[in-house]
Amino acid sequence: MTVVSEKRDEMPRAYDPSQVEQRLYDFWLAQGCFTPKIDPGKKPFVIIMPPPNITGQLHLGHALTATLEDIMIRWHRMLGEPTLWLPGTDHASIATQFVVEQMLAAEGLTRFDLGRERFLERTWDWANKYRHRITEQHKRLGVSCDWSRERFTMDPVPSRAVRTTFLRLYNKGLIYRGERIINWCPRCCTALSDLEVEHEELHSHLWYVRYPLSENGTPAAFITVATTRPETILGDTAVAVNPGDERFQGLVGRKAILPAVNREIPIIADEAVDPAFGAGAVKITPSHDPVDFEVAQRHNLPFINILNPDGTMNENAGPYVGMERFQCRKAILADLERDGLLVKTDDYVHSVGHCQRCGTIVEPLVSKQWFVKITPLAIPAIDAVIDGRIRFVPERFTKVYLNWMENIRDWCISRQLWWGHRIPVWYCGDCGELTVAIEDPSACARCGSINISQDPDVLDTWFSSGLWPHSTLGWPDDTEDLRYFYPTSVMETAYDILFFWVARMIMMGLENTGRIPFHTVYLHGLIRDEKGEKMSKSRGNVVDPVDLQETYGTDALRFALSTGSTPGNDMKLSRTRLEAGRNFANKLWNASRFIISNLDAAAGPISETAGKLNVQDAWIMSRLNHTIADVDRLMKDFQFGEAGRQIHDFLWGEFCDWYIEMAKIRLRARDEAPLAVLSRVLESSLRLLHPFMPFITEEIWQSLAERLGRREAATLALAPYPVAEEAAFDDGAEREMRLVIDIVRAIRNARAEFNIEPAKPVQAIVVASEAAPGISAQAEAIGILARAKPLDIHSRLSEKPPRAYFTLAGTAEVYLPVAGLVDIAAERERLAKERAELLDTMARLDAKLANESFTSRAPAQVVERERQRLGEQQEKLSKLGQRLALLE
Repeated sequence: MTVVSEKRDEMPRAYDPSQVEQRLYDFWLAQGCFTPKIDPGKKPFVIIMPPPNITGQLHLGHALTATLEDIMIRWHRMLGEPTLWLPGTDHASIATQFVVEQMLAAEGLTRFDLGRERFLERTWDWANKYRHRITEQHKRLGVSCDWSRERFTMDPVPSRAVRTTFLRLYNKGLIYRGERIINWCPRCCTALSDLEVEHEELHSHLWYVRYPLSENGTPAAFITVATTRPETILGDTAVAVNPGDERFQGLVGRKAILPAVNREIPIIADEAVDPAFGAGAVKITPSHDPVDFEVAQRHNLPFINILNPDGTMNENAGPYVGMERFQCRKAILADLERDGLLVKTDDYVHSVGHCQRCGTIVEPLVSKQWFVKITPLAIPAIDAVIDGRIRFVPERFTKVYLNWMENIRDWCISRQLWWGHRIPVWYCGDCGELTVAIEDPSACARCGSINISQDPDVLDTWFSSGLWPHSTLGWPDDTEDLRYFYPTSVMETAYDILFFWVARMIMMGLENTGRIPFHTVYLHGLIRDEKGEKMSKSRGNVVDPVDLQETYGTDALRFALSTGSTPGNDMKLSRTRLEAGRNFANKLWNASRFIISNLDAAAGPISETAGKLNVQDAWIMSRLNHTIADVDRLMKDFQFGEAGRQIHDFLWGEFCDWYIEMAKIRLRARDEAPLAVLSRVLESSLRLLHPFMPFITEEIWQSLAERLGRREAATLALAPYPVAEEAAFDDGAEREMRLVIDIVRAIRNARAEFNIEPAKPVQAIVVASEAAPGISAQAEAIGILARAKPLDIHSRLSEKPPRAYFTLAGTAEVYLPVAGLVDIAAERERLAKERAELLDTMARLDAKLANESFTSRAPAQVVERERQRLGEQQEKLSKLGQRLALLE
């Protein structure tokens, strides 16, 4: 390699991300870096971006997803693979409708004031605004997506995929409409899947209520039931006891009178009843409890719904009709107490479901909804993981996935919303039959009547999201993209949507295409604040990625996110970590500026020295190639955080702090040989680091490539990723230089311990056994870096130097004569005074800890803290004694 040293524009003194990032991103786009070419001779690497919801701007979780995926994409692109990262956004029906309705509420409007058509117009305006905003935020993060293939879940092709899937599953009997217990949100007025319900432990009550027994229609004696939801008494259709519970054997088959509405209900026996709960008998409310629903089916009990969609009591609630559900609870409890039917009230903690989107307590409710018969879809998805076609990173999530899939329940897919994919079913007003179609029909498929109306509900958002890997590539059409890029390679997402999304993509992909949607699922953890708290608006600890980018730069944010995370584990993001990322960028910039300025100042073309390298050069080349090999292994193992840390440690520690500092000594002596090695290591390191910190590496690489007089690509983004050269591994050079570094560090540590002024040289004696010749060759570097003068290097000594500080440095012994370190008399006086103060402090602590009044009354942590202080003082006294002994 020949280095061209013509004069070029100097690099700015400091790195300013605001002057670099937008310019470079536009440059990458102009170069077409992110759009892959289909090459039948090569296997592509493909990631389909998890589509962010269009409910607002990106948060730190999105930034982590984008960073990890961009690391993979840039790495594989630099490996020479056709690489597709397809971006997109999700319409997020319930979430988006919720925020748009909030916006309307601020205007004093509801969606019903607007009507469906005008409401959808407003929602499309919102969607288009935030789709654009999310795209721009992604670009600012440096993501190397193929924007020419950007998709939205409600684009025409994904929408047709939704209808095609619905029709196919319906025709196979895997989609059906039926009355089932579902989760109902009174605020959103829609059904929710089990996964859309978040359970919270609530401190509530367990009320014990007497139900009078009926004797020929008149009350006689009572049976007591316990309930956490007394308002649902109005929907009871039975009282149940366990068939093995002897307390109630004479009551089974008799009737009880339902309080408040005076309706007779049977007393039945069923194994579902836990005799230990409450008083042993339970109320059966089939329309408002999933267990009771199943009991009612076994016993042919009637179903009585007592709730309106908005959570108020309906006409079946008797005297409580029109009341809000929790007002009804208070009213019925008051009436029960008045009538002497409320036996007692116990405090009770139980898990209560809340709407994931708005936080409202959900109601179990019998409702006619559309469902997917899920078991036939789950079995192939289970097999794909068991037989190894799909693997999870980290592997522990395999068990979590399989456990959930093996116990999966039918999926409620209808939502009582306006925004989303409307269910492609039309009802005939004349013959009553259904028409299920991909294209909007003009007439009933059975009788030909034009008196048809479409189902008003929309599909669960996750129905369309489950098709994302293949619908984005053109399915159901047989497109070139689908043939080449599907199955995709990696699905990277957060572990908290493993069931919401990942499982459904696997099921839907296998069902629609017969092939797995991806071979690897990489699950990252959640981002928490520096205290470990989950970030949320209510806690006030949410951080906007844009604010962090403006303060620290995008590369610093990406580096902090990527190196702070491990697969499947939550991470804490602190300002300290972000500052470290920014400091690393500045360190790299300054080192690069030094190298490039020296290339510009070189007397002429600089070529690599033929033959054996200087040991310093051989060492850094060996360390570079070992780092490349380690990073390659870690990247293949999805250990991106550790790979980034290895690159950081090599660049900051070995290259900047040691090799460059040693190279400066040779350069000052007008030895330009290190320049070729400096430029080569820097250029390789920039390629190694590029997937993690794309902006600063590209900016430096462009300046460096101009000096090198050669380019393997127009941009670093398309340059080949480094490959380790085993021929460069040099164990001997690494051992020798490791010992040199240990010696320098030992002398520096001694200087710090004795508070030696930085500019003052100290005498050092090094005993290095058989390594002495090699260490002697590095004497100049050791002397300058450690400020050691005179520096004597021996293979062995006949006797140890008197009054000398001693330390081990690897396999070498280092002696520093005390006379050269300090003024012995003044130091003795200072240490004696310090020792006296230390003994006085220790005496006070001893007395305190010997005082039983203190140790018995003070908090345990205070006593322990004082004991630790005493231990620290004892350790200091020991070190002081050693220092004083040196001065004797």
